[in-house]
Amino acid sequence: MALIIPLNEKMPVTGKNCFLAPNATLVGDVVMGDGCSVWFNAVIRGDVNYIKIGNNVNIQDGVIIHGTYKKSATNIGNNVSIAHGAIVHGCTLNDNVLIGMNAVVLDDAIVESNSIVAAGAVVTKGTIVKTGSVFAGSPAKKIKDISPELLKGEVERIAASYSKYAGWYKGEKLRAEG
Repeated sequence: MALIIPLNEKMPVTGKNCFLAPNATLVGDVVMGDGCSVWFNAVIRGDVNYIKIGNNVNIQDGVIIHGTYKKSATNIGNNVSIAHGAIVHGCTLNDNVLIGMNAVVLDDAIVESNSIVAAGAVVTKGTIVKTGSVFAGSPAKKIKDISPELLKGEVERIAASYSKYAGWYKGEKLRAEG
């Protein structure tokens, strides 16, 4: 069972039909919508500021989501995929966004809808990733506009796939071998 820790009178809240891996961690002021999945070793730590997560969001293995004390909360829209090992910190991710593996999105950055932050990219403090953009590099810069094929073939496909993968685990009795 996932580690769900109340803190400062705030208890993490999950929506309907969510999958939480047995070693996922949710702390404090976290509110998650319906149909989300939080995968193995992911940490969502709402201890110093709130974290709001929309519907159909997948937070893959080893992701860290956090904020900055009294300054930068984290807001995540609907149909967002945050890939393995990414860090999302005190920023806003709007709807239909893909954050690539090991990417970092820092305080006060905004990733507008229908956009991709490529694997390994570092979106620095206060950067705005405009709607329909693909950002890559360190520091991340726009490398191209997102095509309809890329939007459908990556952003939408990955969000739908993780809903399917989460379904494989629901109803299964997950246990540690000793």
